Parts: sequence; C-alpha cells; structure tokens
Amino acid sequence: MKHGQKLISVVLLAALTAGCGQAEENFGDLPLVSAEETKVSFKNVSVHDPSIVKYDGTYYIFGSHLAAAKSDNLMDWTLIGSGVTKGNPIIPDAISEMPEAFEWAQTDTFWAPDVIQLDDGRFYMYYCNCEGSSPLSCLGLAVSDNIEGPYKDLGIFLKSGMVGEPGENGDTYDATRQPNVVDPCVFYDAEGKLWMVYGSYSGGIFILELDKNTGLPAESGYGKQLLGGNHLRIEGAYIQYNPETEYYYMFLSFGGLAADGAYNIRVCRSKTPDGPYYDSQGQDMIECTGPDGSFFDDRAAELYGVKLMGNYKWTWHEGENGEKRKGIVSPGHNSTIYDEESGKYFIIFHTRFESQGENHEVRVHQMFFNEEGWPVIAPYRYAGETAGEFEKKEAAGIYKVIKHGRQITTQMKESVDVTLHFDGTVTGAYEGSWELSDGNHLKITLGEDSYDGVLCKQYDEFGEKYVTGFTVLSEDGVAVWGSGLAAVEE
Repeated sequence: MKHGQKLISVVLLAALTAGCGQAEENFGDLPLVSAEETKVSFKNVSVHDPSIVKYDGTYYIFGSHLAAAKSDNLMDWTLIGSGVTKGNPIIPDAISEMPEAFEWAQTDTFWAPDVIQLDDGRFYMYYCNCEGSSPLSCLGLAVSDNIEGPYKDLGIFLKSGMVGEPGENGDTYDATRQPNVVDPCVFYDAEGKLWMVYGSYSGGIFILELDKNTGLPAESGYGKQLLGGNHLRIEGAYIQYNPETEYYYMFLSFGGLAADGAYNIRVCRSKTPDGPYYDSQGQDMIECTGPDGSFFDDRAAELYGVKLMGNYKWTWHEGENGEKRKGIVSPGHNSTIYDEESGKYFIIFHTRFESQGENHEVRVHQMFFNEEGWPVIAPYRYAGETAGEFEKKEAAGIYKVIKHGRQITTQMKESVDVTLHFDGTVTGAYEGSWELSDGNHLKITLGEDSYDGVLCKQYDEFGEKYVTGFTVLSEDGVAVWGSGLAAVEE
C-alpha cells in the first residue's frame, strides 16, 4: 500500500428493494475490518511544543529543550537533536553561546522556540528561557545559514519577571497584566509586515511588530495585549493567515500541559494581524481574562475561544482490530502550516496518552475550513489522504461520534454511536438530521445544535482500516468528530 494513494469509498451494504428500484439501507452486518490487510506505518518523534517550517521540500519542527525533527511526508519523523548538550547540532554549546539568557531566567534549558526564514535567506530562531515557577523569562534571537544549525546568538531582546523594577514598558513589572515573554510565533502578514505573537499565563498573549531587516522589535515595550491576564492558563499562540477567508487565525492552548492539566486547542480570528480577535460567538478575546485576584481560573477561560480538541478516545467495537487502544490526553501547543504544493492545511501538536504519564509524541492532522470560515480538524492523524468526494448513499452509515464540548477538563470524551440514515435523519446517541452538498460539505443537527463542516476520507490507526469520517463545528464553538464504523477499501 502506498501512502497518499487516493481512497475509494464503498456503498455501505445497500440492497435494492424489489420492484421499486430504491436503495434500502442495511447496516446490520457492516465490514468492521478491511478485506485485505491495511496498515499504515508511522515513525513517531518526541518534540514538545512543535513549531513547523517547510524548507526545500522538507518539514522541520523545533520544540522545547532544543529538540528538532524533520520529515518529508508529515508521517515519518527523524530526530535532528534534543537536549541542551554540547553534542546538539542545532546549538552545539548553548550554555556558552547564550550565557545572558540562562543567567537571567535562572534555568538550564530552553522553552518553545520558533524558526523563520527572513528576506536575507537566513534562518532566525526566536528562543526563550524561563525559570518555570515564575515569569522570570527572556526572548532572544539566533541565526544560521542552515536550517538545521548551528545557530549563533544575536542576544536577548525582551525580558519579564522583574521584581520591584521597571519592565519593558518602563513601569514596574506586574505579572497580572504584563506578559511572561515565552512561546514566540513569528509570521508575515498579508502586506508583508513581520510580527511576533507571544506570552504565556501571567498577563496574557501579546503581539509586537518586528523590523523585517533585523528581525528585532520595531517598537519598544511589550506591544499590544490580545487576551488573557490575571494568570489565566492560556499559552502557545500561533497565527495562520488564510487568503481565501482573509482572516488571521490565532490558535491557543488552554489549561495545563501535563497529563492531568486538561490542555486543549482553541482558535479565534481577526481581519488584522494585531486584532481584535473574536471567537465564533462574536466575543472579543480581550475580554477573556481572569477576575482580579484570581489564579488559573479555568471556569473564566473556558467561556472563550472555539475549542477544536481536548482529551478523547475512540471506543472499540467487538469485531474491530485494536481492542486495547489508548485515549489522547492533553493535546496542545500547536503550530499550523499551509502547504502550497498540496493545497492542504495541517495542524501539528504534541500529545500525551492515556495511562502513559508524561510521555509525549508529535501528531499531525489535516485541517479544513467550513462554510463559516472556521477551521475544523480531521478526526485522525494524517496518513496522506485527501478529503475526497462522496454521494449521499456513501456517507450514510453508523458513525462513532466525539463531542469535544467547551470545558477545560481532564474528562476523556469517549465516542458514542449514531446512524446517518438514507432519508437524512440521525438516530442513536443523538437525534437529528443531516445533509450533504458539494461532494463533502456536511451539515448535521444533533439534538438542538447544528454543525457545519467536512466529510473526509481517513485512516483509522486504531482499527487499522480506512473509514469515512467527518469534522464539524457549531456556531457556539463546539467541535464534533465522526468516524465511520465500516471499513472502506483503499
């Protein structure tokens, strides 16, 4: 089997009613395994907080603790280096190379970086260091002629966490309203201007315009606040522009990154790179802030942003492969990319796993945009597939469904079953209706809520089979995924 080969859906056991020529559904004996052995292989890698960049046909991800990896297909990853050690080719002797950064932040490691190629053709790494239990942090810049390094330090340019002394704005540093200067994401806007969005917990998420020639801030101070404050657990901002919708999408991680931290990925959008950003309910994200005197108030934070994914698990049905499957735990700190060659959008994140502690790996899912211009994430990791087109009779069938909800919670969202009938009705765990248009555009009603999104071909890595899947989103920001129970042939 070849990765990326076009998938072919099969009609789910439709029989013709004698004498009338109409299709009659029969979902009582679905093929739960593929007719031929179907197993897609992946080569996994552990890079925390992966930030992606594509260069010369290869995808690179850079993450915390000076980890980086590369891939030609977003499925098979090779580690380039990891750890702040003298043997790491990315920065061979970081402790000696960046003494000011390590001294200021009182740490021996790096946190989440971002790498971008600027107009001079060189590669610029925006690195950050943080003490960890406080916002004592700094942001610095290093440069290399080779994307894989070695990177040479240009110095730190932003600090936070001062005690009793002025911060970058010139006033006394206040962690409840000024940023923890970590988690940079650097990007060009539609007009060619260069920006950096950054921040974590503390005073929230901020954005600064950068000088295109130097890569350094074009203005003094911390820049403009976009959301957060009073130590809301929000971090890992990443901005992606979509020229078709003409929106800037800011992806964020809410909650805590640990296995018990309830990390989840959310998104909001703006017509301008520096905001204001709004969620699907029309809420200005600047209002997403903790009450005065609060600390890690998840109940306040979860009211904002479109939650795209959190903890989830696809349940096993007797007769399927993969009885002993693990749930996905605390997915987050993502980056995204539009691949011009394939015309596909991807979201890249790290995740932990059910009953595996703090072990983490990188995952890549394809990403689509629904009719309302909001991103929706494919239910399964990318296996070279395209969205495909379907007839209504091909889309009908039994689906496992995961509703991600809006909560910041450690609860594992497990799939339940619904049936999409030929007559456009939905029965099972949810009652409702569905309709298909333009080959893969799906509108579905579950209970009183309506959802809009995409029907897509997917490889179910747990069941080791290809399935028909869907990913949809409600107006109030609830994502729902569907995974067809039936195996379809490649």
